[in-house]
Amino acid sequence: MQIDHSQLQIKIGDYATGSSTALPNPQWLGYAQNYRRTASARMIPLDRDGLEHRIPNQDYHVSRKIDGEFTMLIYDEGKVVTINPGGTVRVGLPFMAEAAALLKAAGCKKTTLLAGELYVDRADGKRPRVHDVSRVARNPESAKTLQTLKFAVFDRIMWDGEDDFPSYKDTWTCLKETFAEGKLIHPVETVTLDKTKAILEQFETWVDEEGAEGIVARSDAAGIFKVKPRHTIDAVAVGFAEGIDDRSGMLHDILLALVRKDGAFQIMGRVGGGFTEDQRRDFLSDLKDLAVPSDYAEVNSDRVAYQMIRPDKVVEISCLDVISETTRGGSINRMVIRWDENEGKWLTERRLPLASILSPEFLRFREDKEASPEHTGVPQLTAIVEIEGTEKTLQDLQLPPSELVKRVVYTKELKGNTMVRKLLLWKTNKEDQSEIHPAYVLHFTDFSPNRKSPLDRDIRVSQSKEQIEQFWNQFSEKAFVRGWKEVGA
Repeated sequence: MQIDHSQLQIKIGDYATGSSTALPNPQWLGYAQNYRRTASARMIPLDRDGLEHRIPNQDYHVSRKIDGEFTMLIYDEGKVVTINPGGTVRVGLPFMAEAAALLKAAGCKKTTLLAGELYVDRADGKRPRVHDVSRVARNPESAKTLQTLKFAVFDRIMWDGEDDFPSYKDTWTCLKETFAEGKLIHPVETVTLDKTKAILEQFETWVDEEGAEGIVARSDAAGIFKVKPRHTIDAVAVGFAEGIDDRSGMLHDILLALVRKDGAFQIMGRVGGGFTEDQRRDFLSDLKDLAVPSDYAEVNSDRVAYQMIRPDKVVEISCLDVISETTRGGSINRMVIRWDENEGKWLTERRLPLASILSPEFLRFREDKEASPEHTGVPQLTAIVEIEGTEKTLQDLQLPPSELVKRVVYTKELKGNTMVRKLLLWKTNKEDQSEIHPAYVLHFTDFSPNRKSPLDRDIRVSQSKEQIEQFWNQFSEKAFVRGWKEVGA
């Protein structure tokens, strides 16, 4: 495997990290992303009650769920590296040498791709958390610290060049035989069970008694189930939507937000389950009394716009899971809004990373709590998953101002009317700090009072200075032809 080490940053000793451009095969990133996406789609999330009533009696491989970073291990030409769905490549970790030796002993000669969890084996014996991985993998204190990074294998993506496997039972047998003697790399802790009651008892042992994140039950016949305890979250009701058609006059769902430490509100999601019919009627009437204007607008699943309300009500919900990354490893960005008490309206700020909540259920309104960082803050989510930047204020995250590169204005007289064409090019200076901002923006305006539609606009964006200059030249050559006179630059 020919790694481009110029694309890697050395952390300590042989350990280095970089992007997927360091790998000889650009398709490997796609394998990691596709596996994460398809696995998430196939996995059915359940809580304890769902486990008892929705998992049928079948043969299962029941695994302890590890709170680590989903990572794909790549074995090629006798060497091992890893890549996660976000494109982060890691080389030189201690477990990789052990993995290479075990795969070679198993007879693997061609490319082998394995799905697993990269986690930290904590010295205090406490449950590993995904932020432990971030702390150790990004800034290891010493070579000894890297020994705590371990890899728990749970699936095959490709094995010795083949990617078609008859059953998970065969896959598990293969993984168990290959990595049974591993110390730093090992099969995820798994038991085989065939009764729902036995799975529930295993859930109680691992989760209730030992504090594990959850369990995963895989069956070739029944499917894949992820079982976790439900989380409770106190959030601020910032909007509501009414039902349509036969649900008119009833509450459809409530838009929820959490409070950042600077007092800004960040949209978390919505809750539409857990209400009785009577509550849907009564709550709709109560929420309508809190309606206020808003610069921010959002629609629900029925494409009905939320009516924004004063941040006076706190809602307690439960949810099955909290997800802080997309299946491609990117952040889940939610809008930050600010309540202007003087104007009595909501103002829009910007999108920042937060999370998605799965299967939210309404529990109750909390009259004893208020919209504040202490009662309804973002740390409720960061205690469950890692979310970057939540400790920063909007002032900390202030984006730099844009810079005008060039501007031209041309006019032309026709039948006593003045037509105007304007071309602007600016550099945003935000491309390194915000994924929604390009490096360059070109904006063309064409005003002609003689047309049915007097004002036309066109826009181009690019990360490349050379490309945006090409766009400038193309617009100039087409728009500023004979008869047009430059009046400003």
